[in-house]
Amino acid sequence: MSVAKTLMPDHVTRWTRLIAWVNLVVNIGIVATGGLVRLTGSGLGCPTWPLCTDDSLVPTQEMGIHGIIEFGNRTLTGVVAIAALLAFLAVLNTRHSRMGLVAPSVWVGVLVIVQAGVGGITVLVELDPRVVGLHFLLSALNVAIAALLLQRVRLAEPLPDAGATKGAPALWITAVTVAVLTWITEIVGVLTTGAGPHAGDSAAARNGLDPAIMQHVHAWPGYALAVALVVFLFLAYRGNYPRTRPVAVALFISVVVQIGFGVYQARTGLPIWSVVIHMALAVVALAILTAVLVNVRRDGADRLQGKAPGEKKPDVHIPVASA
Repeated sequence: MSVAKTLMPDHVTRWTRLIAWVNLVVNIGIVATGGLVRLTGSGLGCPTWPLCTDDSLVPTQEMGIHGIIEFGNRTLTGVVAIAALLAFLAVLNTRHSRMGLVAPSVWVGVLVIVQAGVGGITVLVELDPRVVGLHFLLSALNVAIAALLLQRVRLAEPLPDAGATKGAPALWITAVTVAVLTWITEIVGVLTTGAGPHAGDSAAARNGLDPAIMQHVHAWPGYALAVALVVFLFLAYRGNYPRTRPVAVALFISVVVQIGFGVYQARTGLPIWSVVIHMALAVVALAILTAVLVNVRRDGADRLQGKAPGEKKPDVHIPVASA
């Protein structure tokens, strides 16, 4: 088999699944390394952009560990860009299969480019918390889109019709409620971080909000989310929704762990290691949430079509016409 055929298959293959996983993992990874930059006070380790200094692309010895950490995070952007390109190539020839793989792969690549620019702006504005917060939220969005691509690749079947959720209306409404509360929690978390000690290096501005109050404000949508997830799990197990159940359980566990880390941080003075995990788990939860939404639509479609719940469709294989 030629290299071109391997990199650009006309149906979902092991390579497609592998690179979709890699694409998601590196997008989660760069959130963790970005958090490490912020939490170690290395946000201005490279004081300018696109060069590290006015005269050097790479950090100099005088810049110490902070320059290495900041430059390492910038370098990882290249890895994320390569993964996005490979993911795009891996699904490009499936564009007529109705699996909906090409659009999310394009958006991941576009956001990687946008993020590189926003990352540069955060340095040029000396870690303004509004720009730093936007930087994180765009990364979170890209993780969600990468998860959408992966879940569709894993299912390897045509997208359900637009009205698929009519087959499971209560489940879908609850899933959307969970999604809204999840994103509200993420946004309030960004504001909380921007008010506290881990907003950047010691010279970086804070957003002016009271960090003690923001910790409580951040908890409110988190607790509401936990309640909504209990209702969601009840509906998923009360009805026959085999695709939704496992990812719903995974999302519930991730949110409970997140709440646990949040309580721990509030009572122990925000140790750096716990904040890094908290940030990484935040985007992992968004990835799982995306899989939940995808699977709820599939369960709804199965009900409308009168299929046995979770019945597997054959893999879609659309041959590419020769030139």
